[in-house]
This record gives sequence, C-alpha cells and structure tokens, in this order.
Amino acid sequence: MTTLILHSPQSENHLMPPGHPEQVARYAAVQAGLKGLDLIHRNAPLADDADILRAHPARYLARVRAAVPAAGWAQLDADTYLSPGSVTAALHAVGGACAAVDAVLAGEARNAFLAARPPGHHAESETAMGFCIFGTVAIAALRALHQHNLARVAIVDFDVHHGNGTQDLLWHEPRALFCSSHQMPLYPGTGSPSEKGAHGQILNVPLSEATGSGPMREAYERLIFPRIAAWKPDLILISAGFDAHADDPLAGLEWQTEDYAWLTRRICDLAESLCAGRVVSCLEGGYDLPALTASVAAHVGVLQERGR
Repeated sequence: MTTLILHSPQSENHLMPPGHPEQVARYAAVQAGLKGLDLIHRNAPLADDADILRAHPARYLARVRAAVPAAGWAQLDADTYLSPGSVTAALHAVGGACAAVDAVLAGEARNAFLAARPPGHHAESETAMGFCIFGTVAIAALRALHQHNLARVAIVDFDVHHGNGTQDLLWHEPRALFCSSHQMPLYPGTGSPSEKGAHGQILNVPLSEATGSGPMREAYERLIFPRIAAWKPDLILISAGFDAHADDPLAGLEWQTEDYAWLTRRICDLAESLCAGRVVSCLEGGYDLPALTASVAAHVGVLQERGR
C-alpha cells in the first residue's frame, strides 16, 4: 500500500475576484508540494447528490446551484463567491474526499490526501461562508459512517480558523469526534471550549496569537491526542489547513513548516495504533503560496512514509 492523492483539475475553474486570497494559484502551489513524492494519483470524481444531502438539505443544494452565474461572480457571503465553474469544482472536491474514504477503507491505499479547492470546513448546513460551499470533511465522515458502517470516526482540524461548518454539520452525530485547534480571537468567532456538541463529542482548543510551536504541541499532546486515543476511531480524517504558518497573511499563530510534519507524524502514530493507519486528509486553508507548497510537501511526505 501507499498514499493516494485525489486531484481535482476542476479546481482551476473555481475563479475568485482579483486579490481574493482563495485564488486559483493555490492549486498549482499544492501540486508543486507533491512533486517528487512516490504516490498513487487519481482524479477526483463528481460527488453524488446523496452524499451532499447527508449534510446539507436539498433546498440548500438547489439554492447554491441556482446562484451560479453565467459569467463573472455571484456572491454568497462577504468573502464567498461563485464563478461559472465553482459548484462543479466544489462537487469534485466532495467527490474526491468520498473516493479517498472508499479507497482507504477498501485497502487500496493506507492513507490519502485530497488536493482540491474550494475548502469546506466553514460551510454550515444552509450557509456558505469563509470561502466554503459544501462541508467536504463532514460529508466524507458521514460517508464512512453510513456507507461503510464504521462505528466511530475522528476528525482533526488544524486550520488556523475554527471549523465552524464541520462542527455544525456533525453537532448531533454521536459517532463523529471533532477536534479543532485554532487561533482565538479570529474569524469566524466560534470554537470556544464550551462548544461540546450534542453528545459531548466536540473538542475545541483555542490558541493565542503569536504563541508558536510550543503551546500548539503541548495542547495536542495534553488534550487532543488523548481524546482521539480514548475515542478509538476506525478512521481519522484531517482538515489540513496550512494557514497557521508564520508566513500566512490571514492569521498569526506563527507555526513553522516542520510543525505540519510533526502533527502529521503524531496523527499517523495514533492511526497506526487505533485503526490500521487509516488516514484521509483534505486541503483547507493556506494562503501564502510558497508556505503552502512547503507545508503540503511536509504533510504529504509523512503520509508517504507511513503509507509504505
């Protein structure tokens, strides 16, 4: 077995207004980070509506499709836009995440990484926000639970912004543990430790601006990793946002590229002891292009080592 990469060339058709940080060039930066790694490569399929509808109501899916412009942009919220190719790109991102879950659970690969945009972890049940249209990781988790009948899954979200959408979509799901580290205060303003989920299955670990690597690693070792170990998931999913990097313009946690290798290594350690190494990682944020390339290389490089 090895590491599977799900690519979505449709990512390049998700166009943003000039100057928007969630730019097409992010996809090329991610591809650059994958060069030189020995990986299995596949194109992400289009998601089935049934997968979307496990997380979002039909009226939301219909509303998003109806909002797609014939040209230019349609604005869904203050910073979330649709261009003519956006919904197709988002559906391929979701389809890629679901295909990654299928492949890893079938034993075709030990772990997988979804190289696709737009991101997904801010999309709530009926609200597109924070550059996100559909809740990609939450949908993948629900596919693992419903289609593959897993008993438990765990999601680790290390994006610098709180994954409010994933939290919203899985708030009432007792089989899904959601653990998020994020800078606070910061957009979207959620992610307090008091937000625990309907079944106590949500763990939020806010981090203060400019605290760097040390407090992050201590928080993971003391709070997040023990919680995952106690949960005993059958699969670990990652919302892999790289915008906590010191060079990223949208926040200020001051992490280094090596921190992403360390996080990935420790998550894989847990996966090896708990669920036969099964990990599915999905791209979220990361807006400084060189930092994104380096961070993806560090993250997927560790997945590759553990996928052998």
